[in-house]
Parts: sequence; structure tokens; C-alpha cells
Amino acid sequence: MPRSIDVPGLAHNAPIPVGARVANVLCSSAIAGKDPETGRLATEPVDQARLAFDNLKLFLDAAGATLADVVKLTVYIKDDSVREHINAHWLACWPDPAQRPARHIVVHDLQHGMALQLVTLAVVA
Repeated sequence: MPRSIDVPGLAHNAPIPVGARVANVLCSSAIAGKDPETGRLATEPVDQARLAFDNLKLFLDAAGATLADVVKLTVYIKDDSVREHINAHWLACWPDPAQRPARHIVVHDLQHGMALQLVTLAVVA
């Protein structure tokens, strides 16, 4: 049975958790670039990217995981203008090319001013 993972300030405007864990498998729902202190989405894509990766770390921590447990990161982007910001945080999170998770970027029509969303799959050691 899944155990819901919620993180203060990252709740969705829907009856879904930030993610769920079954045994050592952890999946997130969409993680946006919003400020967990205010619950508001950053206006600039560069800030959304920073906050999304910060929120990814908050989610992993709440679930008892780390960046080292991530096996895949799917990134939904509104358009290609945000890729450079994603890559900067990607490299900061996983600097060793031999120790990076899989990644897939999907261009998608995101709502509410979102420039990107992260969705992760992790296997907790």
C-alpha cells in the first residue's frame, strides 16, 4: 500500500500528495518552482528552476531519500528557453557523469504560468 508523502508549502490544488512511497520505491507528483514559504510560483523561469530543484530535495528528504537515490527525472517544460536553467541545476545535483540518473524532457503546455515541472522516480537504499 502506498504511503503518501506531503511537504509543507508544496501541496497541490488537488486531492493528491506530493508523492508516494511503496517499500523502497518513491515517485513524485509534479514538483513546481514555487516558493514553499509563500506557496506562490516564481515569476521568472530561472527562479522556477532553482525552486523546483530545491523542492525536489525537500521532497526526497521528507521521504527519507537523497539525490543519490534518484533513478529518473522527467522534466516538463513550457518551451526550450528554460533548458539552460535546468542543465545548471542538473549539473549541480549530479556533477559526476558516471553517477547521474536517467532524464527525459517533454515540451508540454503547462498551466498557471509554470515554466517547468519535475517528476522523479527514486529507489531508496
